[in-house]
Formats: sequence, structure tokens, C-alpha cells
Amino acid sequence: MNEESKTMTRVGVVAIGRNEGERLRRCLASLVGRVARVVYVDSGSTDDSVALARAQGADVVCLDQNLSFTAARARNAGIARLRQVAPDLDLIQLVDGDCEIVAGWLEVAQSTLRRDPKLAVVCGRRRERHPEASVYNRLCDLEWNTPIGSADSCGGDAMMRAEALREVNGYQDDLIAGEEPDLCLRLRQRGWKILRVDAEMTLHDADMMRFDQWWQRSVRAGFAFAEGAARHGHEPERHWVRAARSNWFWGVGAPTAAVGMALPTLGMSLGLVGGGYFLLGRRILRTMRQRGFSRDDAALYARYTVLSKLPQGWGQIRYWALRLGGRRAGLIEYKRVGS
Repeated sequence: MNEESKTMTRVGVVAIGRNEGERLRRCLASLVGRVARVVYVDSGSTDDSVALARAQGADVVCLDQNLSFTAARARNAGIARLRQVAPDLDLIQLVDGDCEIVAGWLEVAQSTLRRDPKLAVVCGRRRERHPEASVYNRLCDLEWNTPIGSADSCGGDAMMRAEALREVNGYQDDLIAGEEPDLCLRLRQRGWKILRVDAEMTLHDADMMRFDQWWQRSVRAGFAFAEGAARHGHEPERHWVRAARSNWFWGVGAPTAAVGMALPTLGMSLGLVGGGYFLLGRRILRTMRQRGFSRDDAALYARYTVLSKLPQGWGQIRYWALRLGGRRAGLIEYKRVGS
């Protein structure tokens, strides 16, 4: 047994899911037998996810359905289960149930973490399984392609140091979105580092075929921006303040003003705001081209980033309406039940 195989015996996995079906089967098949322990946390699935996970050898945790489901709560429950059944595990791979771990990733991730004791989180390249299936899947694949090197945050798939997670008390259970950036912000505030390496990590299956799915996913993102800015915007990092302000301006203020002033200005307000959206798109396109994206990919990403300001603005309105009304939001889902 080589050194990499030996150290893998101190790595555990937490996979989370809700009605993932075949996606979950692929996820667990890429994990079971490769690490010390695999815990699957289910958030009220109505398909056969729980039975499937048990049949594949995962330790299954079913969340209490009387409490609100969030990915953050599920991950915390999985981490707690790992600590209970395997307290000597020092590295934890977090993965969403719609993702398959790529061969070789676990070895790369744990080697990277062991080389730097101040590194709390390492992530790699998440790719969309079928980017050709729809424009929305393709957009996801572009979104996952973030810069290599030191990072502010990771996504749902990443390997983390158990010690670091304990130090910040894990995820915030009540966040319905944006839980990883929140976690990584608190880790960085404690002196920990986040790193994205140039390695294949996971295959993600968005299965996003309709515009309304993309719209709902963007609403969720806007909700996360608003809540992140509300929680941490006063801190030195000004977490998501700029993004939230951009959404308020382009997603709420500008279109409202354009429509409201259309008659008095004989339609000039519509043209002015339309020109503003055009310039915003051009700026995003230039940025993406500078990052090495092809012109077609950069143009597609720019168009939909501009368009996403509208549902993201609505997501922010939704967050503040619920907060001011003293209510909590439920899950904002866009996925179809797995098959």
C-alpha cells in the first residue's frame, strides 16, 4: 500500500441530496470503497434515494422533516455523523448528490491539504456532464470555470480540513443558499486559506432544460447575495455588498425607472437603460475574454449575466420581504426529480 492509499483511510465523505435518483447512484459509486467512510444525508426525498444509498453501502442520515431543509443543515448533519462514527478522520470531502467525483481527485485534494497546514479548503474543476444538452447547462459549465489559485470561496464540492470546520462551527444551518461563501469567509477571518487547484474534480448534472429553471436558480442566487450582504456587509471584506448593489440597480431600479418614465420621455428612458445594459454586457464580455474564454462562450455568459440581474433583483426583494415580515424562506429549487 503506497502512502497516498494509507492517508486515504483518514478521509471521509459527506454527500447530500434530495430526489437525485440516477445522479445519486453515480455519485456514490464514485466514492464508496475509496475512502474510510461515506455518509449520505437525505433531505426528504420522495424517490428511492434512501434505499439506493443504503444498498450502495453509504451510512444514511435522514433529516427531520419537521425542520426546514437546507444544504447547510444537511452538510452539518453529515459532518456530525462522521465525527460520531469515525472521530479520527481529519479530512472531509463534501459533495452534492448530483455530482460524480472524478478518478484521481481525492488523492490530489488530500495531498494538497497535507502539504499546507494552513489550507482549510481545496477545490478543483467542476464540469457540467452535458453542457451540449441546453444553453442553461452550458452556462453552468462556464460558471464553474473559476480562476486557479488562492480563492475567496469554494462551491458545494470541496475537500476540507475537519479541524478548520470545527473551529468555525461548520455551516450556518439557516442559509438556504450561499452557504459555502459564508463558511469560507469565516474561515479566512480565522487565518485559514482556500485554494482552487488545476485538477478535474467533479461532473455535475444540472439537468436544466427550461428557462424557468434557470430563472429560479437565478432568483436563489439573488436571495443569497442579499442575505450574505446583510449578514457580513458591515465587516471589512464587505461580503457581497457590491453584487447586491449591482442587482438592486440593474435588476430593480433601472427597469422600474425605465418603464415608469417611458411615457413622459416618449420612450427615451427605455433606450437609455437598454444602452446601459448593452455597456454592462460589453464589460462582462471583455472580462471573460481576458480570462481566456472563447468569444462565443464569453458572449453567451455576458448576455445571461445581464439578464440574470432581473431574477436576482427579485430574489433580493424576496429576501427582504421575508426578513421584514419575520418569516423564513423555504428551499428555492430548480431541479427535476431524478430518474
